[in-house]
Amino acid sequence: MAIIHKANLSPSKLELIAGYLPKQPWFIQDGTPELIGAYRFDDPAGEVGIETHVVAAGDRIYQVPLSYRGYELAGAEEWLIGTMDHSVLGKRYVYDACADPIYVKALATAILTGQEEAQLIVDGEPEPRPSSVTVKGSGRLDGGVPALSASAPVSGSGVTIIDAGELRLKVARVVDVAADSSAGSAAAPELHGELTLSGQWAGLENPVELAAVVRD
Repeated sequence: MAIIHKANLSPSKLELIAGYLPKQPWFIQDGTPELIGAYRFDDPAGEVGIETHVVAAGDRIYQVPLSYRGYELAGAEEWLIGTMDHSVLGKRYVYDACADPIYVKALATAILTGQEEAQLIVDGEPEPRPSSVTVKGSGRLDGGVPALSASAPVSGSGVTIIDAGELRLKVARVVDVAADSSAGSAAAPELHGELTLSGQWAGLENPVELAAVVRD
């Protein structure tokens, strides 16, 4: 589960994303980013926040995974999106999560084991809050996830590739909302690996493919 604090953020997450997107090779500058929703994975150690945002800009949908840390991630200066002041947790370092090993492990685990998004527990609220984006991995692995050694992510043509030792992860940056994740998509064949992460949100008729994992 993910613990959510009722807090003031400066700058806001969307402000950070709006400054980050125009610098990316897969972003087409044809509209102001608007948040559709988000989903979270859990860090078992409780140290790193892992949240993926689904954003609309123009007629395209983008996926922006972020990780939130209370300290700098060594060797990841290139992937630092910015910092924000959190009224409860203090200064937070915000990274492109594709370069964060905690996110890489969480994403691989969700895909391989068939997990869903983390349950959202909000301070002061008696019941879990529903996620605005729901996701589910297609795998059914009962054992442990292979040891991962994530390398720097490489982005291009709407996809980010993360070589992680025994596995290769592929994260959709530009989401093909016209394709049913269960049917495959000729428009984005590079995403179709052995196992996938599918997602859905309000107004979307069928789940779409958000990420895939391929064993090398």
